[in-house]
Amino acid sequence: MIDVRRGSDRYEGGGPDGAGAGITTRHAFSFGSHYDPDNLRFGPVLACNEESLAPGAGFDEHPHSHTEIVTWVAEGELTHRDATGATTLVRPGDLQHLGAASGTRHVERNDAPGPLRFVQMWLEPLDPAGKPSYTLVRGIAESTPYAVPAAGAVLHVRRPGAGERVAVPAAGRVYLHVVRGDLRLDGQELSAGDSARITGEPELELVAGSPAEVLVWEFQ
Repeated sequence: MIDVRRGSDRYEGGGPDGAGAGITTRHAFSFGSHYDPDNLRFGPVLACNEESLAPGAGFDEHPHSHTEIVTWVAEGELTHRDATGATTLVRPGDLQHLGAASGTRHVERNDAPGPLRFVQMWLEPLDPAGKPSYTLVRGIAESTPYAVPAAGAVLHVRRPGAGERVAVPAAGRVYLHVVRGDLRLDGQELSAGDSARITGEPELELVAGSPAEVLVWEFQ
C-alpha cells in the first residue's frame, strides 16, 4: 500500500506550544495541541515536522525523553546547544541525531543572518531506557545509510539527478519525505514537502523529474 500525503495538507502552526515568534512548523502527524487520533504515527515515526525559523528565532531550552530525533537542514544554519552547554552548527548536508533516552534538554536557534529551514523526524525507541546521546555526521554521502538501531530504523539520503531512478528499500515499512525537487512514485507525482507511507511494496522505484533530495526511512 502507498499512502501519499501532500505537503499542502500539513497542519501549520507556530511551532510547539510555548515557542517564540518567527517560527512556523508544518506537521505531518498529530503533534502538540494539534491532535488527530487518525494520524498518530507510522511505524516508529511519531513526527515529521518542517520547521522555518527567521533570523534570531529559536526554541529555548526544552526537554525531550524516550525519542530518537533526527534533523536534516535544507537551508541555512542551525545552532544547537545540548545539555552540557556544547554548541554545534548544523548545515545542509549534515545529519544530526539526538537520542533523548530517559531525558535530556537542548536549544535550537537560527543565529545566522538568513532564513533557516529544516526537517525534524521523531522516532519511538524500542527501549526507552539508557543514556542520552548526540551524533553529528558532516556531509553525509549520497546513498550512505545511517542506522538508528534504537528505533530499528535506517535512513537513506538520496539526491537523484533529473531522469535518474532510485530503488525504494524492500522493507516491510518505508517512509519517505521529499526535501526538494520532483519525483514520480508508482505513477504518482511527488514534490517538495510531500511524503509517502509505504507498506508491503517490495519493488518500487522513484524517478526524478528534476534534481531532487529525498529522505527515505526503512523499518524492521
